[in-house]
Amino acid sequence: MDARLQQYDDKMRKAYEYLESDYGTIRAGRANPHVLDKIRVNYYGTPTPIQQVGNVTVPEARIIQISPWERNMLKEIEKAIQTSDLGINPSNDGSVIRLVFPELTEERRKDLVKEVKKKAEEGKVAVRNIRRDGNDSLKKLAKTEISEDEIKQLEDSLQKLTDKYIKDIDALMEVKSKEIMTV
Repeated sequence: MDARLQQYDDKMRKAYEYLESDYGTIRAGRANPHVLDKIRVNYYGTPTPIQQVGNVTVPEARIIQISPWERNMLKEIEKAIQTSDLGINPSNDGSVIRLVFPELTEERRKDLVKEVKKKAEEGKVAVRNIRRDGNDSLKKLAKTEISEDEIKQLEDSLQKLTDKYIKDIDALMEVKSKEIMTV
């Protein structure tokens, strides 16, 4: 790959990876510890990820269990989960917190698939914006440094790169949608 296109490849890869991590936080029937990734606990005045104040495990398919390293963190973890947009009430037995994920209804599954498609579209827009920026900077180069033929080749390469990431985003969206719709 041309060194002049490397930065755009990196940016497109980051957009794809962001989407991938964002999909990890969408719950799909099974308990996935990544749904807790965005939740922060007040740890002595500092917002801290749950994974850094306790052990997060999945003992059963639809249960996440959080064992805090300090007993006094139980209330803080419980409060953080209740104020989040997770939509699950934690149960606290005095030593661990359990999150029991109910089966998703058909309607909720369809809503989640819509959300997945919307996020995929946002990812594609980000990739296309990166392509546009790349084409703009190539046009500026045309005025000074390189020939029209080279510009055309670089634009074609940038378009192929864009097509590859759009295809990857579509594939990722299909996998996540299928995962959500599987009962």
